[in-house]
Amino acid sequence: MPASSPPVIDLSQVTKIYGHGEGEVRALRGIDLRINQGEFVAVMGPSGSGKSTCMNILGCLDTPTGGTYKFLGVPVGSMNPDQRALLRRNYLGFVFQGFNLLSRTTALENVELPLVYRHVPKEQRHALARKALHEVGLAGREGHVPSELSGGQQQRVAIARAIVSQPQVLFADEPTGNLDTATSAEIMKLLTGLNEQRGITIAMVTHEPDIASWTRRIVRFRDGLIESDQVNEPVREL
Repeated sequence: MPASSPPVIDLSQVTKIYGHGEGEVRALRGIDLRINQGEFVAVMGPSGSGKSTCMNILGCLDTPTGGTYKFLGVPVGSMNPDQRALLRRNYLGFVFQGFNLLSRTTALENVELPLVYRHVPKEQRHALARKALHEVGLAGREGHVPSELSGGQQQRVAIARAIVSQPQVLFADEPTGNLDTATSAEIMKLLTGLNEQRGITIAMVTHEPDIASWTRRIVRFRDGLIESDQVNEPVREL
């Protein structure tokens, strides 16, 4: 790659150790992982394989014990906690299995939340949040609270919240884990569209091969190492 286009994510010999002595757990044993701009990557592996630890490091929610993590060529390890928080706020979006919406807050207000933290003026927040909700197919649902929305609609609100600040990378942790097959397909079509049309880089943890098959690359973890890293020809139906 040209020097002007570093990988969005570049892990080199990253380790993560929890505990000490007999209680020591080596969650990551020295992994290398590069994700380029515009990729859609599925991250798979059994419980305890290291995939969640890796994703927490990528999302700046945790720091490695050893090795280096560069984001757009910038060493994350040299950042202080405030700088990592700014990186999270300005460059990263997160979608979770449990939606993580505020229950008494409308869809519009939930989507606005990242913009509040960025001190975006109220009118601009409203406009950007409405645009994001429209983009995920929820125009007209702005005033609904989560209990008035289906599971699939709640996940769409969560995705709108994740993309409203135009992140470089979207991290999705089991985004279809609480959804039925048909709704899962709708969410995967939405994520695929965001990746292909808006160029958002997506790293998605999933246990489900059917969900991983929508992506163009599948990285499998086992015992704290990357077991395989394969190009995939994505399907478009479950």
